Amino acid sequence: MAKKAAPKAAEAKAAPAPKAAAAEKKVKPRTKAELYAKLAETSGLSKKQVATVFEQLAEVIKADLSKKGPGQFVVPGLIKLKVAIKPATKAGMKKNPFTGEMQQQPAKPASRTVRARPLKALKDMVV
Repeated sequence: MAKKAAPKAAEAKAAPAPKAAAAEKKVKPRTKAELYAKLAETSGLSKKQVATVFEQLAEVIKADLSKKGPGQFVVPGLIKLKVAIKPATKAGMKKNPFTGEMQQQPAKPASRTVRARPLKALKDMVV
């Protein structure tokens, strides 16, 4: 029977200090409650009123992006939301790009998806 090797000293497993300092500086994204509180503070509205504004904004976006709506919605100076229509695909034999062999691909129905594009003012804010 062979003996097991003794575990190496813990000196090799010591974590470098700069990584720990970088992790502390990372800022977490704002929560919904924090966003409502900040907007209520700066606008002079109550948190309930701010929540109502967001609910109504969601209803307007839903109406504009629905099948009966124009298919796009713009948050002025920030984002343009558009509906992209993906056409239906037929079933058939397609080449697997990884193995190179032919395989059966099922048919997929047409679908609608939302695309969000930043506007110039938002791009300028990020720089």
